[in-house]
Amino acid sequence: MTWRSNLPAVRGRLLFDEPLAPFTWFRVGGPADVLFLPADEADLTAFLLALPDEVPRMVLGVGSNVIVRDGGIEGVVIRLAGRAFAGAEIDAEESKVIAGPGALDAAVARAAAKAGIAGLEFYAGVPGTIGGALTMNAGCYGAETKDVLRLARGVDRAGEQRVWELADIGYGYRHSAVPENGMIWLQAVFQGRPGDPSEIHARIDEITARREASQPIREKTGGSTFRNPPGQSAWKLVDEAGWRGKPFGGAMFSPLHANFMINTGEASAADLEGLGEAVRADVAAKTGVLLEWEIKRIGRPA
Repeated sequence: MTWRSNLPAVRGRLLFDEPLAPFTWFRVGGPADVLFLPADEADLTAFLLALPDEVPRMVLGVGSNVIVRDGGIEGVVIRLAGRAFAGAEIDAEESKVIAGPGALDAAVARAAAKAGIAGLEFYAGVPGTIGGALTMNAGCYGAETKDVLRLARGVDRAGEQRVWELADIGYGYRHSAVPENGMIWLQAVFQGRPGDPSEIHARIDEITARREASQPIREKTGGSTFRNPPGQSAWKLVDEAGWRGKPFGGAMFSPLHANFMINTGEASAADLEGLGEAVRADVAAKTGVLLEWEIKRIGRPA
């Protein structure tokens, strides 16, 4: 990997062969060839402009909805962390919220509530960051990103910036038309509506309590494993196939919620992905329904 010896100079940090398990909620996965922690947008853009085209690159958020395979990730992994990427600005007069890609979804919901901006409460129940929410049209409890997003700004793999109107992103269920790894999101502008802060906070508290009662959020998990098939619930298909609480190496589907995989302590990424594939095959054989992964699996096998 001679490219690693000729990387562009940065103001942030370049870490070589950096283990990625600590950066994921499952706490599994091998190292990145290079992990880049940019200082700010300008640092990121300059790096992308100078990085040779043949070097693979991808963004990793807080790792809430991803399995990094045990062999790690080829090329450069970019993590947008720190104040430069995690802030949220409020325009209470126009009921707008402007958030960075590293801002936690729940923090954005609370910031909007404090300013009396309604409509973003559902983000209190979405694990992860705004960057991930933009990528997969994240949502829960009857609302999703496309319902509140006005526009988004991003930079492509070559360092060119672009502003995307909502219609251009082409959102579907947990999906967008923006090519995978084709855009690194830099900012989102959300349109809410005026509301009473106490009522908005009450809705957030209700969503939070509902999530804590029904999901294993204290475990090493990655959120919903499979997308819901049309007209059906993924958790019910997993449960009826007999996989709730059934060990598979160091992994299992949670006894609390049958669409949440958990690392019971010493799971490998192969355990988690193997469990998911075993369940997909079993459910397909029993029902004819092929479950689609919602969790991303990235990187090289061991």
